[in-house]
Amino acid sequence: MPSFDVSSEMNWQELDNAVNQASKELLARYDFKGVKTEMKVDPKAKTLTLWVSEEDKLDAMKDILKSKLIKRGISLMAFEYKDKEPAFGGSVRQLVVLTAGISKEKGKDIVASIKDSKLKVQAQIQDEQVRVTGKNRDDLQAAISHLRGQADKLQVPMEFGNFRD
Repeated sequence: MPSFDVSSEMNWQELDNAVNQASKELLARYDFKGVKTEMKVDPKAKTLTLWVSEEDKLDAMKDILKSKLIKRGISLMAFEYKDKEPAFGGSVRQLVVLTAGISKEKGKDIVASIKDSKLKVQAQIQDEQVRVTGKNRDDLQAAISHLRGQADKLQVPMEFGNFRD
C-alpha cells in the first residue's frame, strides 16, 4: 500500500547559517553600534538563546533573525518564544524552544484532521512522525494538500517525505 510520512525536522546547519548571518548583520547595523548581542544555538537542548545589552533592541534582533530564517527556508512555526528575563547589567535574555519532531499531542491533531477530511486514508503516529497510508496515490496526494491547507490551524511545521508506492 502506498504511504508517506509527515515529519517536522530541524535543519541544524541551515539554522546555524541563519544565526551567523543575523549576527553579522547586527554587527554591521548603525542602530546596533555599541550594543552587545549574542545568539547561541544548543542542538542537544533544542534551544536558541538571544541576549542583548539593551532591552528595546530585542525586537529588532528577533526581526533580523526571522528574516534570515525565512530566507533559509526554516519555518517560523518551529520556534516558541519564552518570556524575556532580565540578565546582568540591564541586559535581557530570551529563550527560544525549537520544535524538532512532532509531539504526541500535535500528532493526534494531525490524525484527527485527516479523519475529519473523510479521505480514504489511514494515519498513525510512529514515534515523532505520522505515517499516512492509502489504497492509491491520488488519495495520498489529496491528504498532503489537505494538511498543507490546515498548516496554520495545526501550528506544526510539516514536511512530507518517504513516499512509497
